[in-house]
Amino acid sequence: MISSRLAAFLRQEAVLCIAALCAAVSACFVPPDRLYAGYIDLRVLCLLFCLMAVVLGLQQCGLFAALAQRLLSGRRQIRTLVLLLVMLPYFSSMLVTNDVALITFVPFAILVLGMVGRQDLLIRTVVLQTLAANLGSMATPVGNPQNLFLYAFYQLSPADFFSAVLPPAAVSLLALAATALLTRSVTMEVSFAEPVRLDRRGLLLWSGLFLLCLLSVFRVLPYGILTGVVLLCLLLFAPRLLPRVDYGLLLTFVCFFIFAGNLGRIPAVNRLLTDLLAQSTLLSSALASQIISNVPAAVLLSGFTADWKGLLLGVNVGGLGTPVASLASLISLKLYLRTPGSRPLPYLGSFLLANIIGLGILIPIAARLL
Repeated sequence: MISSRLAAFLRQEAVLCIAALCAAVSACFVPPDRLYAGYIDLRVLCLLFCLMAVVLGLQQCGLFAALAQRLLSGRRQIRTLVLLLVMLPYFSSMLVTNDVALITFVPFAILVLGMVGRQDLLIRTVVLQTLAANLGSMATPVGNPQNLFLYAFYQLSPADFFSAVLPPAAVSLLALAATALLTRSVTMEVSFAEPVRLDRRGLLLWSGLFLLCLLSVFRVLPYGILTGVVLLCLLLFAPRLLPRVDYGLLLTFVCFFIFAGNLGRIPAVNRLLTDLLAQSTLLSSALASQIISNVPAAVLLSGFTADWKGLLLGVNVGGLGTPVASLASLISLKLYLRTPGSRPLPYLGSFLLANIIGLGILIPIAARLL
């Protein structure tokens, strides 16, 4: 019983376990001291907590499900249907993160394509949704954890951030839309047996809190005040959401803060990473993302380079590639594999092909922006 629970925990929190192991190993070389406290970026942790809690509230009030039903219902061309299914995670990920966008809209794609008898389009649609969530999320500081971290770590201005990420995000949008529309034109009827009921009071509360989160991200509202307000609202109006916050992600960040901080104090490692990033921050961070995922890569490499733009573009574009390059991609894979009649090898083949093409398009564009 204990071994099965441990195995389940290791599968579910694999990244956290790896991060904890890295932190523990690094502590063997740099024993804990008072400098450890300086590793932890409390602002990033508080903002992540608040954003995750608020997004859970928006999900609970039915916002995303209601939006999807209203956009997808009625008579539509199948190519328009696929386009909508791909654009939903692209645009929603800018505000609610790539993970939440995929958790919300991949099941909708599976449901809708099953309803109209077009399961043959499922692999293609889910792969495009995964790319859309990963690429759309690069367009805002709150779209994914690495953006939130780098925006705070380098104290970027909105002009700095958006001038770097909007060009590749725009190219991504055009490429995804064109690919989604390459579907044979057939008219379909989409209807839902039970319309989603929207909790309007909840929507008002969580939308207001989300606006406060944005003000805090852009340094208008102190993060301490935001955290207090969000905690108070959770305790008063939605205490059941508190246990559902992804505390594993917060602990993962703490572990990687410790790991990165310790590596910076090991002279040989410091020189090695500094020299690699001096060659090309963009390529080094994109390559690191393929192996350890883009969030840990951003945390690890940020302490060794002042080239924020190369790192920002590298970890965002580097979210394409292997299934672990962006952990959000694993969410789509899990959801697809639960579908009756799923075909793992064709899915992985399509996924890798689409990601390689995406890297081939976006890496040169990112390089021109440096």
